[in-house]
Amino acid sequence: MSELGPESSLGKVARRAGVSRITIYNQFGSKAGLVEALATELAPGRRGLPADDVGADPSDELRRRIEQACSVWAADPDLYRQLQGRAREQSHESATVRALAERLAAGDLLRPGCSIKEAEDVIWILTSFPAFDRLHKSGRRSPSAVAEILLRMASGVMADRSSV
Repeated sequence: MSELGPESSLGKVARRAGVSRITIYNQFGSKAGLVEALATELAPGRRGLPADDVGADPSDELRRRIEQACSVWAADPDLYRQLQGRAREQSHESATVRALAERLAAGDLLRPGCSIKEAEDVIWILTSFPAFDRLHKSGRRSPSAVAEILLRMASGVMADRSSV
């Protein structure tokens, strides 16, 4: 999939998919339509990130979400680099992130003064491809090492539980 860059043709994509170019146009309308469909389909919310698990500890869910985002992004960083900024925000994924932020707040797990919106924004950033890509550095750091860095960054919105 990562060969679908600006210089690739729909003819090449169609041949690789085993269909005609007209099929690609009929299905997606244009190369931009195909790229947008790919970006939407390959977004982390569609690639196995956990849905809101009401019974799970929200801190554990945040850890899982960051680790799984790193795993998804590591699968084909070249493709995600090309698709970056083209995916529409998924309303289900947005609702899931919002619900996690609300559960963190309800569990008194956010640092004092951290709003639900701030926590939501931080979760989005920490599970984004640009954050992963910057830290992964084309494989210089493993996905698990990136997840650990992102988890340390997440502590900036989390309450300090060491004094409890």
